[in-house]
Amino acid sequence: MDILWLLVPMSVLIALGIGAVFIWSARSGQFDDLEGPAHRMLMDDDRAQTIDDTPADGKDDRKV
Repeated sequence: MDILWLLVPMSVLIALGIGAVFIWSARSGQFDDLEGPAHRMLMDDDRAQTIDDTPADGKDDRKV
């Protein structure tokens, strides 16, 4: 029962810390654009490699 004198204040401090971090992140704009990263992922500019990527010496060391 004596451990509650330690655990209750620790849990309150941890909860206040988490709340402070959440409020800081909300005020600094971390949650402003929730859909932008999802759209940027779909609009990826990477181009597919062609099949004819064999080296000039004619040896193909790629594993299938």
